Amino acid sequence: MKCKLFLAVLWAGAGLVSVSAQSTFGTLQGVASVGAMRVGGAQVVIHRVQDNTVYKLTTGADGVFVLKNLDPGRYEVSANKGELRSAPKSVDVTSSQVAKVDLALAATEEISPAVARALAAMQARIDQLEAELRKKNGEEDSAAEASGASHGPLVATLEKDPNQLPVVPAALLAPDLTKAVASAAAAPSIPAAQQSSTVPAAAQNQAPAPPAVDLQTPFAFGDFTWLNGSPRNKDVVLDTPFFTPEVRFDTHYMEDFNQPKDHTIVGATESFRSGEVQVEQASVGGDFHWQNVRGRILFMMGLFASTTPRNDASSGTGSSAGNTGGVGQWDLQNAYKYVSEAYGGYHFNVQHGLNVDAGIFVSYIGLFSYYNFDNWTYQPSYVSSNTPWFFNGVRVQWFPTNKLKIEPWFINGWQSYAKFNGHPGLGGQLLWMPTEWFKLVANQYGLGQDNLGLPHTERLHTDDSIEVRYYNSPENMGISKMAFSITGDAGLQHGGGICGVCGSSAQKDVFLGWMAYDRIWWHKDLFAVTLGGGMMNNPGRYLTLLPPIDGAWAASGTPYFTENPGQKAHMWDSTITFHYMPKEYITWWAEAGYRHSDVPYFAGRGGVTPPGGNNGLPQYYTCNTGATAGTADLAAAYTACGGPGTVWFPDLRRSEMKLSVGVMVKF
Repeated sequence: MKCKLFLAVLWAGAGLVSVSAQSTFGTLQGVASVGAMRVGGAQVVIHRVQDNTVYKLTTGADGVFVLKNLDPGRYEVSANKGELRSAPKSVDVTSSQVAKVDLALAATEEISPAVARALAAMQARIDQLEAELRKKNGEEDSAAEASGASHGPLVATLEKDPNQLPVVPAALLAPDLTKAVASAAAAPSIPAAQQSSTVPAAAQNQAPAPPAVDLQTPFAFGDFTWLNGSPRNKDVVLDTPFFTPEVRFDTHYMEDFNQPKDHTIVGATESFRSGEVQVEQASVGGDFHWQNVRGRILFMMGLFASTTPRNDASSGTGSSAGNTGGVGQWDLQNAYKYVSEAYGGYHFNVQHGLNVDAGIFVSYIGLFSYYNFDNWTYQPSYVSSNTPWFFNGVRVQWFPTNKLKIEPWFINGWQSYAKFNGHPGLGGQLLWMPTEWFKLVANQYGLGQDNLGLPHTERLHTDDSIEVRYYNSPENMGISKMAFSITGDAGLQHGGGICGVCGSSAQKDVFLGWMAYDRIWWHKDLFAVTLGGGMMNNPGRYLTLLPPIDGAWAASGTPYFTENPGQKAHMWDSTITFHYMPKEYITWWAEAGYRHSDVPYFAGRGGVTPPGGNNGLPQYYTCNTGATAGTADLAAAYTACGGPGTVWFPDLRRSEMKLSVGVMVKF
């Protein structure tokens, strides 16, 4: 009940703050021109003096630019296109007002005859097209003249279909421009002032440009590609009215300084093999969309296809070898293992959108994305690694404003293909991004009886994060961006003899953790470095990843590292990560990380694989011969194996140092 009350208050409060924040924004608009000719396609740079925030946009075909939802303050505005520049102008933006600034472009020193002749050729070609269209569409032209239109049929046609504007002139004028530039290649330059009379004035009443800022689509008003947990692609390579494809590749090399002889890395959701080049992920899929019907599929190959499902105990199917304690029949793990996301749904045109989806969708708990390309670091801290990566169920995404999302979930359980016991899981997310430099996300989960062997135990969990971009100058050759993130997690299990927060009781099962990261970009966002880490206090080990000793997985368990209430697992970690991003579709990276535990947990030199390899019964002790002892009781295992010293033990250490490099691609 407390969790539900907290969630309701948080949602309501965020909504009120969002409404209040909207009324404080202002708008900036203007026109870029050369003499009497308006300049379309000019780049406008808007710089907020107080915090060095920089916005960039392009003028429409009519030379107009508009930028809404600006924080009040003083801004410096300039524009450029080719050899043309405007002098910076200062303008004050105030709340709920429209500030206007017009920018006159001119050559900074002098322009070449090629530019002047190219402009003249463009105008001549436009005049020719207008004459041809008048002749062909005389009735429309007469109607336009009768209505008092001040432009010709070409411009009138483009007003009916603005999408023709960047296509038709470019295709028709290219030969004229090429000839003009080529013929003037050796001509001497002349002062810009002398050229102004040779540049014909273009029609000023052209088709209106689309809005500079999308205020309808949720979160489209700003550039949020800087966020941890979000892909940094600003554009897609291919898009159609029906399908938008997505392709991901993630390959790495890792070196564990513990040098495990079986090359096995323990206790992570991104690190699995030491001293080897491995494909972490190779995924193909995309988004389908047609007449408000939507669907998404992303297939999952590589290490993720085996390592992610092994943390879900619900797919166990009985008590056969290595597959103990499940909840029924059918092979759910193999049915889903090659799919990371698969859902269909419908978009309702309500307020700023309402989506209803059913299937497998990725979890938001833990801030970091399921996919490493989207993240500031490769190996996240325990708060992210030890919380769910996917949910099976139904979600509703409601966008009451373009800055707020409220998303309830009805799911099988905590990262579980099946439902363990009597209750499904209920949860939800609140996402609030009132401005481009701030994000707040709050995830809540409860009710689900989703632990193997605990039919009357329920889980409550809260996961809350903020991200702040505190410096932004994307064109700076020095530091171009700086941002930080802070995440806090708290959870417990209660019922069925487990007491959650009952002091020092042996039945205590509670989780508390945090992580924090700071990231700096430089050289126009070409490079970035991230420093951070976190810790977790887990007195019941219920969110501690199970080491894969003798092939152990979530359903089998292992007697070498039990996960019983009252058993502690206090851990902390830190990483430093370097990114080189020459294109928005690729990241080369290097990372150094250190992790520590108060109990032996990480693989040491001896590894976690018994002699001769896995014996297929990880739920039991193993003899030094590699054969199973057939029991999870240590005394009985000594008897079965032949006496003291005959039982094999994995080599577990309290710390781990790791160096990693890799490349990630996303289209």
